[in-house]
Amino acid sequence: MDPEIRSAFEVDGYARLGRLFNDAHLELLRARSDALMLGQVRYDGMFFQHDSQSGRYEDLTHGEGWVGPSLEYRKLEKLELDPLFRAHLEDPRLEAIVRHFIEGPIAIYRAVLFNKSARGGSPLPWHQDGGRFWGVDRDPFLQIWTALDDCELEGGCLEVIPGTHQAGLATPLGGLVPEHLARPKEPALIKVPAQAGECLLIHNHVWHRAGVNHSGHPRRTFSISYMTAATRCLRKKRAPRQFFRVFEHE
Repeated sequence: MDPEIRSAFEVDGYARLGRLFNDAHLELLRARSDALMLGQVRYDGMFFQHDSQSGRYEDLTHGEGWVGPSLEYRKLEKLELDPLFRAHLEDPRLEAIVRHFIEGPIAIYRAVLFNKSARGGSPLPWHQDGGRFWGVDRDPFLQIWTALDDCELEGGCLEVIPGTHQAGLATPLGGLVPEHLARPKEPALIKVPAQAGECLLIHNHVWHRAGVNHSGHPRRTFSISYMTAATRCLRKKRAPRQFFRVFEHE
């Protein structure tokens, strides 16, 4: 791995990997994304969250899952169930990157499509991907994020506050960063527009957010959270999760 990429990830909490995927690959994933949202392709156990009608994050509903054909789902999880997305997350180039950071057997915490429809979608506030909310015995720290569409400034591109991962979690629960903590740091934010096919390394603990899509076209991204396969689920009310292992070549 380029030392500058690793240094940027460690110091800033994110790093650009360049455009790793071509138009033909992206078109397959875009078409499959739409087919999943429209119910033309279905898998038992997939997670869906529809966007709010108001466009406000606070008005999102939880636990509804699939509510019918729509291109306005904001999040789809467990994409490892789909062969096209599974091939992407097991791409040898991604494996080479992941193995620079994680030794031994590797699993994924989640493989998730984030969708902002052409109508705009809802903003995602400052947050961290970890803490008690994630329900595991150690926080994953490595995500590889791929732009399936151009994610321009007006498209609600990723925004980060560099270096915020170095202090760990803002709250033990994780998830949303309290507004009174985030506001003083906002002058340091960096907007990270990306071309379709471009990939980013993102530290789970770096404070990041995304705005509303004003581009007039869909803005879809695919994020995979990789971790050591030794990670264990801590939930008690239901059977512990079994995490999907990757890069296990025959």
